Amino acid sequence: MFKNFSVIAIFVSLYSFSYVFFKQPFEFYLSYAIFLMYFPFFFAKFGIPKRPVFIFIPLFFSGMLYVQMGMNTSQQFFKIFIGFFASVLFYHFVIQAYSFDLKKLFGYYMKSAVIIAGIGLFQLISYLVGFGPGYNFNWFFNKWGVIPGGLGLRINSVFSEPAYYAAAMAPAFFVAIYNFTNRDTLWVTRKQSALIALVYLLTYSSLGILGVMLTLVFLLLNMGFVRYGLAIIPILIFGTQWAYVNVPEFRDRIDGTNELVETQNIYSYDVHGSSFVLYNNSHVAWENFIRNPILGTGLGSHATAFEKYSFTNLDGAVQIDFNSQDANSLFLRLMSETGIYGLGLMLYLLFRCWIFSPKSFERENWVISNGLVIIIVIYLVRQGHYFYNGFPFFLWLYYYNFEINAAQRKAAEEAINSQNKSNVNPMALSNA
Repeated sequence: MFKNFSVIAIFVSLYSFSYVFFKQPFEFYLSYAIFLMYFPFFFAKFGIPKRPVFIFIPLFFSGMLYVQMGMNTSQQFFKIFIGFFASVLFYHFVIQAYSFDLKKLFGYYMKSAVIIAGIGLFQLISYLVGFGPGYNFNWFFNKWGVIPGGLGLRINSVFSEPAYYAAAMAPAFFVAIYNFTNRDTLWVTRKQSALIALVYLLTYSSLGILGVMLTLVFLLLNMGFVRYGLAIIPILIFGTQWAYVNVPEFRDRIDGTNELVETQNIYSYDVHGSSFVLYNNSHVAWENFIRNPILGTGLGSHATAFEKYSFTNLDGAVQIDFNSQDANSLFLRLMSETGIYGLGLMLYLLFRCWIFSPKSFERENWVISNGLVIIIVIYLVRQGHYFYNGFPFFLWLYYYNFEINAAQRKAAEEAINSQNKSNVNPMALSNA
């Protein structure tokens, strides 16, 4: 019973950022209550894991230094540092508690994705039949909203926005499409795969479209360009064109971004708001980075940098200051707040630990790896929160999947070498 409760609690922690207990002096999510509930047991059993501590030591001392120098505030620094470090610790403990059985943990994630997708489909059906409590979850969540679009609303299920759904469910979508293209039932049935894929598309999210395109590309890379290229490349091109024509948000963001890059016109309100937000935060992050390239200016400091370098400080410029704290992109936020250290660590993790099918000991290893690459890329591109929706959980899965795959391959090679040596004829050696 306790084990089943723990599984539920762990995965509730991934999906409970739409409920806030209080907002001052910081937002206290339901996930934090789960962290606090389990930390005493984890600390008693495992102590303090070394890897998370070593990663955060430079971030702590550099952050304190920049607070003293006035480049950050102590409230912002400790709010982000404690939340980020606690999340990284908690999900590392979770993997330890399951004895690094990543396939089991990823299987639980896939089962939870079926439930989340089922809630999303129920949400859409409720909207179409006019059942208010079935599609508007404000009666339960207090940081959540109905997002119009698509077939009347864009599915966000238990997430506050469709974009968060598209990010957190991206690995599940990858597995679902893998199951279809291979007629497989990896972790979930084909019907469940269909549900996951359908609801993912019904988010009508730009990040969802990115997730779809990355899924097709990564399947193409892993399953053979020659074999699947003729089928997937036209689908990819057609899908992008279809999204541009039929998904206004996607089209507006593409057009808005192109216009800003080409004209650099920061004074026209005709530009798409989200495009301006990303463009503005790119400018802020770069200005902060070139002045503080090694360690940035500390966790939580992008808000201070925004006050200094934002285009909104210029007379007549567009006055949209959204995402001033999270930079609208994890890549930009890491660049601004952690410099070469944090950004380099993330990119090294991404490319060093990426497993392609030829180097995979078992198919599950490369499927998990490529599914997780998608969520990492999505966060780097358009999600600026370090630990929203359990992002560190996916990072630890990604890292240890690589470590375990490498260990399995090494053990297999050693076993083959040992077998080959034992098969050598001693008489033949002596005659030689």
